[in-house]
Amino acid sequence: MNNEINSIGLKKKPSDTTVVVAMSGGVDSSTVAGMMKKEGYKVIGITLKLYDDGKETVNSKQCCSGQDIMDAKRVAHKLDIEHKILYYQNKFKQGVIDNFVDSYLKGETPIPCVQCNQTVKFRDLFEVSKELKADAMITGHYVKSVTENESTNMYRAIDENRDQSYFLFNTTRQQLNYLRFPLGGMLKDTTREIAKKLELNVADKPDSQDICFVPNGDYASVIQKFRPDSFQKGNIKNLDGDVVGVHDGIINFTIGQRRGIKVSDKEALYVIQIDSNKNEIIVGPKKKLGKTTLKLRDINLLCEENELNDKLFVKVRSTGSLLEAKVILNKNNQAEVKLVNPENGISPGQACVFYRHDNYGEKVLGGGWIV
Repeated sequence: MNNEINSIGLKKKPSDTTVVVAMSGGVDSSTVAGMMKKEGYKVIGITLKLYDDGKETVNSKQCCSGQDIMDAKRVAHKLDIEHKILYYQNKFKQGVIDNFVDSYLKGETPIPCVQCNQTVKFRDLFEVSKELKADAMITGHYVKSVTENESTNMYRAIDENRDQSYFLFNTTRQQLNYLRFPLGGMLKDTTREIAKKLELNVADKPDSQDICFVPNGDYASVIQKFRPDSFQKGNIKNLDGDVVGVHDGIINFTIGQRRGIKVSDKEALYVIQIDSNKNEIIVGPKKKLGKTTLKLRDINLLCEENELNDKLFVKVRSTGSLLEAKVILNKNNQAEVKLVNPENGISPGQACVFYRHDNYGEKVLGGGWIV
């Protein structure tokens, strides 16, 4: 029995430790695979084929493109590690794309990357990793994991510009204890330097910018493709209930939006509310956007409930700042969040993620979906 703890927090020699690395074909996951191989772990790389629009191009900026799969294969060959491709297009369609479209039609602003992590990446790939008898699953996400006494907690990455903890709030406790995130303590530049030292072909590859099934950020075209009957004209109303314009479909709008309303007024108008039941857009001045109380559904906790009594911060969008708040748990897996200061542009369908500062940094306590 080896009592020394290895670099991923397990009491095993690296040579006796099998890890599955989720390889997307990008520089981050490729570098992680190289780091694990260099440290002497038994590495199995797995790449997921999630979406196929029939228009794969070499210069695609979408994640999970055909080019990414080829890049992952090349990296695996270079590192001399086992590599598998799993064809999850149907799972992805059901678990991610359908939810995305349904959410938009309800007047929400969905986050498909959270759904992707929650379903095919962590749920299904987690099960495959267990079947392969791997000791841990490794990803290239920029979040910090701290493992003590065989229990792992998640923290914001030290590179706050790259931090991806917001997208992983729905990870289960069981998954988190099995997952490892080696890049959470690194800056992106350091990752690329390691990739160059490992002579990986993706060392200078640009980061993916578009959601894999949303080319060029054109959400409306995706919904047009899957639900062509969803573009229904409706009224645009002001806060007094007066009709001030007509829209071509609520899917073209998000809370806080200013451009594209096409209604003139003495002051700039913003989307304040989207009423999917009445197919109406409610607009008003910017000062009406501020909210201090949020209601959440489907709460996922990665902490003991009493930790929520401490001084907390929340993020209400992936690019947002940490906001001081109080979280009150309710029945039926719901919660109410009270912000110390008003925040503009909070959208149903986005996540609200809870954080608490401790000696390791900003610990992720969980979160829920804004309703």
